[in-house]
Amino acid sequence: MNHGKAATLVAVVVTHNRLEQLRLTVARLLAEDIDRLVLVDNASTDETAAFLDGVSDPRLVRLRLVGNLGGAGGFEAGLRHAVAAFDPDWCVVMDDDARPQPGALARFRAEAGDFATQGYEAVAAGVYYPDGQICEMNRPSRNPFWNLGSFVRTLLGGGRAGFHVSDADYDQTRMVPIDVASFVGLCLSRAAVARVGFPHGGLFLYGDDVIYTLRLSRAGGAIGFAPWLRFDHDCTTFRQGGGHIHRPMWKVYYNYRNGLLAYREAAGPVLFWPALLIMLVKWRLKARHYGTDKGLYLRLLGLAVGDGLRRKLDRSHAEVMARAAGATGDRA
Repeated sequence: MNHGKAATLVAVVVTHNRLEQLRLTVARLLAEDIDRLVLVDNASTDETAAFLDGVSDPRLVRLRLVGNLGGAGGFEAGLRHAVAAFDPDWCVVMDDDARPQPGALARFRAEAGDFATQGYEAVAAGVYYPDGQICEMNRPSRNPFWNLGSFVRTLLGGGRAGFHVSDADYDQTRMVPIDVASFVGLCLSRAAVARVGFPHGGLFLYGDDVIYTLRLSRAGGAIGFAPWLRFDHDCTTFRQGGGHIHRPMWKVYYNYRNGLLAYREAAGPVLFWPALLIMLVKWRLKARHYGTDKGLYLRLLGLAVGDGLRRKLDRSHAEVMARAAGATGDRA
């Protein structure tokens, strides 16, 4: 246990029109041992601003964006502001529907010196649904293209289990080395930011955390999974969808464009192409889940793959939404 001066810690939260979730997250964070809370308001049009007007805690720092830049743009803006304004030892990032379990950040601060001594530049928490089950979308992983064991397990039909940490890893009392983590309960050190900079805001939504942590790992920044640091993630819409479909339909575009970019980052210039062929088949087969929106799904998938291959990140969100307009499932 490190008994030196506690590390400075700034929390960064991105929100957009989810006030009821945000209330819970802000209350939980301000009850925690943090130095600042940088709240990035992604141009919310609900009562978010009025709610924040009523928060008197001086640790709350509001950063309102003039337009909705998505989660990726929000995290880039929030981290840039946190580093420029406060230069903390660590930042911890999360969505507005995610929050630390009581005492998690106090424990992190107490152990941060040990993590740094061990060479870790980023630390991922264990993330759970509110009912206590492991949150699958936030399960950390190894890059199978860098780890022979993970690659073989995945190739032999292991699927996600082939390269993601196991359920047993959530019971570990020592750090589990990983390559990839989500932006829910991820603590980034000053050293990590110095090594690879900030997330790419142009990704808008999905994959920004995968690509960023892969870049950090590739550059030599060690990432550890500390499952005893627990977060809750109330991502009910994702869970209800079963992971098969995206609603609203415009999310299809970002999921696959950014997914392609993440596979390129993970596989490298040679293995990317055979991996892409496999993924294109899997993505094409998912059209069956979209019913009457199958044709629209395939058009959005084609647009996403084309933009991903060209590394095109400047297509406006307004255009993406227009391309996805008319989905019958979105009106259900």
